[in-house]
Amino acid sequence: MMTVDELVAKAKKDGASDIHIVCGLPPKYRHDGKLKNMSDDILTVDDCILIAQYLSGSREAYEEFNRVGELDAANTYAGNRTRIHIFKQQGVPSVALRLLSEYIPDVNKLGLPPAVPPLINLHKGIVLVTGETGSGKSTTLAALMDSINHTMSCHIVTLEDPVEYMYKPDKCVINQREVGKDTQSFASGLRASLREDPNVILIGEMRDKDTIETAITAAETGHLVFGTLHTGSASDSIDRIVQVFPEAAQTQIRLQLSMTLQAVLTQQLIPKIGGGRVLACEFMLVTDAIRNLIRAGNTPQIANAVATSAAIGGTTMDQSLVRLVRARQITKDDAIHYAHSVDYVRKNAN
Repeated sequence: MMTVDELVAKAKKDGASDIHIVCGLPPKYRHDGKLKNMSDDILTVDDCILIAQYLSGSREAYEEFNRVGELDAANTYAGNRTRIHIFKQQGVPSVALRLLSEYIPDVNKLGLPPAVPPLINLHKGIVLVTGETGSGKSTTLAALMDSINHTMSCHIVTLEDPVEYMYKPDKCVINQREVGKDTQSFASGLRASLREDPNVILIGEMRDKDTIETAITAAETGHLVFGTLHTGSASDSIDRIVQVFPEAAQTQIRLQLSMTLQAVLTQQLIPKIGGGRVLACEFMLVTDAIRNLIRAGNTPQIANAVATSAAIGGTTMDQSLVRLVRARQITKDDAIHYAHSVDYVRKNAN
């Protein structure tokens, strides 16, 4: 059986993103979005237990995993920072490992819309980076934080579960807090951060009412807040935030959100012609017209507002997919598969 370090080294060499350890199967990794076998060895119950014990890092952590059924952590194996999730299935440990980049990429080299890097110059408000798991949200946020780190003198506080990218402070003071170790929850860590004199706050996931409510408060009180949601468009993101609150509070939340939201970036990673993956994005800069739509609850009309905002750097996901087809970076079939409006992409992607 390959060791964890050997598995990570092989995945790193082959350019894979994730490793899966499941009893009764060979170790697998995700390469260009598809799962492939790493060896012919079939993992036994004992193999999975030994791997889980090793990845837990201590007897106490493994006992806690056995008690609750899952464990999140991050560590370095074969010289590569790795995110760890251990969980039980049918009473046996399974593992999902995410290989993190050894370095934080330059925000200008990620293929983002040109209007995204200047977001670091905002002084306050909320910037959301959204998309499904594995769409590159963490990488984009890390690149934005590192750009601030190298260009501005300010205090950055991050709330992560777990800490993924490790920043090297340059011009900024950076405090990276891990949920479960350094603070009990995103909400409690965020409330505490308001007493820590931050300029910029990064929230790994805006997953509940308390966290979202405190993020809005932070933005209202002059902080620049970056956060993530697992949503597929700007309008979906706004609806998700509003619907977390009771109906009686939703009008007030729409008002507050219309005043604090600055931008929403939605990402997808699409198979690239010739191998690898390429980034497709929807990007919404919040204009006065969009603020009015948010206040009025007319989120279905936001997509039209984004589609006509190219002059200020806005783009819809479908416009991004069409550009990638025309640039011969992705196939028309893949563009249609990932499209919001299949008819638009089918008609324009030539």
